[in-house]
Amino acid sequence: MQIIINNLAITYDFLGKGPSILLLHGWGDDHNTYKKLAPILSDRYQLISLDLPGFGRSQSPDKAWDLDDYADIVEAFLNKLNINTFAIIGHSNGGALAIRGLSTGKLKANKLVLIASAGVRNTHKVRKHIVKIIAKVGKVFTVWMSRSTREKLQKKLYGTVGSDLLLKPELKETFKLTVRQDIQNDAKELNIPVLLINADRDPAIPLEDGKRLNELINGSVLEVIDANDHFIHQSYAARVGKLILSFL
Repeated sequence: MQIIINNLAITYDFLGKGPSILLLHGWGDDHNTYKKLAPILSDRYQLISLDLPGFGRSQSPDKAWDLDDYADIVEAFLNKLNINTFAIIGHSNGGALAIRGLSTGKLKANKLVLIASAGVRNTHKVRKHIVKIIAKVGKVFTVWMSRSTREKLQKKLYGTVGSDLLLKPELKETFKLTVRQDIQNDAKELNIPVLLINADRDPAIPLEDGKRLNELINGSVLEVIDANDHFIHQSYAARVGKLILSFL
């Protein structure tokens, strides 16, 4: 289904019946990321999932966005459909968005589930500094190359520091704004029950980030899954689903 929100076409889906749960996907992903988890939850809850602007089949914004812009569009989406969210589930950057939106009051929920949540930015100063250096060096030393050769080299360089930038190169400026937003102070403001689920060897989000959010969010619970995987809601859907249902 599609709906026009703030002049943007937004793709979304409903599944199940019961109290409403909003599902927020991560960077470079779309609402289908929850396809394995959704059947486990939809017997008891109504799931609302959407493709955030610029991802999946939703229209891209005409300027660079940060987490606040995304929180604005999600708030408008929920208001237009008259949805009161019982809980929010956010994976990766969707977790950072949920934390920011809840702390500013743009989003509301009784409970929050964070799966491999992003948003703890300043612990990776060295990696971010390397990305900046690579970007500058890449521009200097690739001007004489063909476009295809240059793109292959830049992709390899960014990949060495784990950057998600090239998953959506057309949203480069949005990516830069998003990764600069540290949500640790926002996490301190949360006053609802929060469940964090992290893999102990996540290649994208270190377990230390989950532990840090656990420290910052008063009364939160951290569950750790033995896995080398960022998409534990897919690879370990049954276990993640059981943890979520018990928490809710």
